[in-house]
This record gives sequence, C-alpha cells and structure tokens, in this order.
Amino acid sequence: ENMAASHEQVLEALSHVLEPELKKDIVSLGLVSDIKAEGNTISFKVKSSNPAMHSRKRLEEACIHQVRRFLGEDVGVLVEVEALPKSADRPQEQRRFMPSVKKFIAVASGKGGVGKSTVCANISAGLAKRGYKVALVDADIYGPSMPLMFDVLDEKPSLSGTETNNKMLPVESYGVKILSIGFFAETNQAIVWRGPMASKALKQMFSDVEWGDIDYMLIDLPPGTGDVHLSLVQDIPLDGVVIVSTPQNVALADARKGVGMFQLPEINVPVLGIVENMSWFTPEELPDNKYYIFGKDGAKSLAEELNVTLLGQIPLVQSIRESGDVGRPAVLQENTPQANAFNALIDNLLKAPEVA
Repeated sequence: ENMAASHEQVLEALSHVLEPELKKDIVSLGLVSDIKAEGNTISFKVKSSNPAMHSRKRLEEACIHQVRRFLGEDVGVLVEVEALPKSADRPQEQRRFMPSVKKFIAVASGKGGVGKSTVCANISAGLAKRGYKVALVDADIYGPSMPLMFDVLDEKPSLSGTETNNKMLPVESYGVKILSIGFFAETNQAIVWRGPMASKALKQMFSDVEWGDIDYMLIDLPPGTGDVHLSLVQDIPLDGVVIVSTPQNVALADARKGVGMFQLPEINVPVLGIVENMSWFTPEELPDNKYYIFGKDGAKSLAEELNVTLLGQIPLVQSIRESGDVGRPAVLQENTPQANAFNALIDNLLKAPEVA
C-alpha cells in the first residue's frame, strides 16, 4: 500500500492530541516535525512543554493512540518526544505563561531614587501613543507610583466574567492597561511584605487578569537585587530588561550590580540597555544650558565598559517630575526636550533585536 500519501493523515490524527499545559492540539501549536512513513511504520518528533519524563511518556501514548485510531491498529508508531526550551525562548503561541503577550520588558534599577518608575511610565505611554497595545504592571512593592503617574489614584480594577471564573480588568489610562500593587493598598500605608507574599501577589497580578492581546508588557520592578526579582524573573518569560541609573558613582555602582544580576546564568535575561536619567539640568529660562550636576556621562561610560547599549540620556527637568505628579507622562507633550529624550529612548529600545 502507498503510505507516502499519509503525511496529511498523520497530521489529521495528531490534531486530536492536546498539549496538556498549552491546552491546544500539537499540530496547530507547531509541535510536530519530521514525519516519515516507511512500509507500515510511521515516525515523527513531538515537542513537549513539560520536560518531566512521565509527562513526555503520556504525550507519546496519546500520539500512538490517535495514529492507530485513524490509520489502523497494526501501524507501527515511533515517537520521539523532545522538551521545548524554557518559556521565554519559545515562539509566542508555545508559551505556557500569558501567550497573548508578545514581549515582556522589565525596568529595573540597582537602587531607589533614580527615576526608574518615571522612565517606565514614559516608555509605556510613549509606546501606546505610537499605536502599540501596551500593558504596565507596577510590581514595585515598596513604593508603587503608577496610580499617581497615570492619574488613576482613585480607580480600582473591576472584575470580568462570572462569579466562579472572575478575572481582574486592568485600569486604562492614556492607552496603557495598568495593574499596580498600589491599587490593593491604601495610598497612605507603607506596604511591608515578606518575599513569598510579594511574589504570590505579583504572580496573581499577571495571571488572574484579563489583559487581551498585548504587544509590550512593561514591568516596573522594585529597586535593588533581591529575592522578589528572582522569583518574578523565574515565573515570567522576560524578553529583556532596561536598567535605569543616574550619573553619580554611587548609582553607577548599583547599576553595575543590576546588570550583573540579570546576566547571571540562572537568570539570563538580556540587558536591553542602560538609561541615564537626570543627565543634566536645564532651567526653563535658559533652555540651551546644560548643568551636569551629578557628573557628566557616567552611565554612558558604564554602558561602554559593560558593552551594553546606552538607550538614552534624560535631562533633569522640573516638568518631568511635575507631569508625573499630575498624572500625565512627559513623553505625551509635543516637542519638548524631555518628550524628545523619551522618544529617542523608545526608538533605541525598539531597535533591540530581542524586542523588535
């Protein structure tokens, strides 16, 4: 009999096998390859989301069962099951975690007070202004500032769906879908959470939410390099991280630690680049003057030394803080030095191959 014609039939049979974690059939997920038919034996490869042996065995049995159901009990079936790479390295539709999000970008800093949240807010609002579908998770458990920066202090996420299957709906502002740990705490209370509690709450802020399709999800991480980062980074398939620093030496030392942390083999998240914030001060009445009050080009030199991209230099302008405080990110202004600086940063960010 002519088995060569049965390539389509094999795919048809295997389209009835579900990948248990990704909840779709293995053919539409693109997990089947190398189908060969020789005599009465069919062989092929299947990729599995779960590397555990018992899970791969179950997948193999399901494949054999369906092929024989469609093509006859006497058909020989050889299945080679390989594990998919870790979630971040997979194509989007094969990701276990939030497959409706194309790219995950974290914004981090080695220490507090360098304007990390301001930079994160402006990248998010700027990307949304360009027409991308943007989400922003404010995971800074020590000082969640996104509700203020996006003027949604009094809003709370609403609930979707039925009583039993409720998901949160993010709050929207300037085209950005926002979820902040600050929505779940009173504005005036300091949030003191132990690591495990924090990572559990953060996980829910990602998975228990109706995000819809998202091009870029930005994550405002807590400052520093602690255990919250580690647990978060292991759960979320980050495509890259942006490190924010100011030009003075103490901030640069901490930025260097931050870059080092993400480059550790067990974390291994691409550093998309460094943003130098508060690079110089320009008074409103002398718009052409630059005063390098924290030193000149500190983060620029650090980026060169560590061989990472300098994504941008953001001037210290009173209106950046003011616009943050009134809840309208500075990037949304037209043609001001600060809006231009943030837009140049976004241009450079979008050139990074990991997030392009």
